[in-house]
Amino acid sequence: MTLCADVTVARGALTVELDVEVADGEVLAVLGPNGAGKSTLLRVLAGLLLPDGGRVAVGRAGGEHDVWDDVAAGVHVPAHERRLGMVFQDHLLFPHLSVADNVAFGLRTRGVRKAPARAAARDWLARVGLAELGDRRPGQLSGGQAQRAALARALVGEPALLLLDEPLSALDARTRLTVRAELRRHLAEYAGSTVLVTHDPVDALALAGRVVVVEEGRVVQAGTPADVSRHPRTDYVARLVGLALLPGTGDGPVVRLDGGGAVAVAEETAGPVFVAVRPESVALYLDPPHGSPRNVWPARLVSATPHGSTVRCELDGEVPLVADVTATAVAELGLTPGTPVWAAVKASEVAVYAR
Repeated sequence: MTLCADVTVARGALTVELDVEVADGEVLAVLGPNGAGKSTLLRVLAGLLLPDGGRVAVGRAGGEHDVWDDVAAGVHVPAHERRLGMVFQDHLLFPHLSVADNVAFGLRTRGVRKAPARAAARDWLARVGLAELGDRRPGQLSGGQAQRAALARALVGEPALLLLDEPLSALDARTRLTVRAELRRHLAEYAGSTVLVTHDPVDALALAGRVVVVEEGRVVQAGTPADVSRHPRTDYVARLVGLALLPGTGDGPVVRLDGGGAVAVAEETAGPVFVAVRPESVALYLDPPHGSPRNVWPARLVSATPHGSTVRCELDGEVPLVADVTATAVAELGLTPGTPVWAAVKASEVAVYAR
């Protein structure tokens, strides 16, 4: 049931041109900033938006494909006729129906009789831990329970394609952890293709086997979550995973940055490269430090924001960086926006890879 989509959509000043394939049992995460084209892709796959060009097809047993969109051939299968399930950011359960009837709704619209549809719904409610809540209305459920019911509704019809549109973003942090773990378990058992649209790199790392990053309607990077997070190729991806990304040219043990300045590295380099520096690798001082760091630059503190157990400091200077320091260090150094500092990074802490 492999998904193959190669589509073009004109959205005002933005033209979205995306080519994605998702294999049986694979989860593909689509990451990107607002307005990049992620939701446009999802709406095309769901049948809610006609593409201006291209083709969408989903494989089935025997090696054949169901063609859902083929602009050149004039083919467009409406959303209600596609073998897909969808989970939205807000669960969008019908408030006037019971939870069980919500889950059974898709089956009923496809002509399944009431009794078998409700039986299938109750089986799926049991799978997602809501066996005792089928007779309740959605308004009586917590956010996590409602999202689990929405997942059951999406999967009850054994769809060829599962679309997840920011499925965890409306949940509080504690509920998100629980629902993410349950979602991961169900996705591991799901035989079809899954496309997950998310802004959260943690969701992508936890749920997807492969990631594509979309910016301005194009795929700018693709790979496993670990590879994308270790080797970002755009500033958006670098900021998403908390890295400072610095393009430059390798010159032996030094990288000459495109924006000026240089970075000492622990390996021989040559040609166009990216330098990536993790925030935890950057140490801050009020005076030039003495000792082993080969990279020391003057900088100015732009902002300091709580970030988990540390404070994330954005630095401006010859080499723009991000540093994670403790709240105690911030207080002891008297760091406030505008404070001049010295940033130090060991050469061994700098990652370098080809552009």
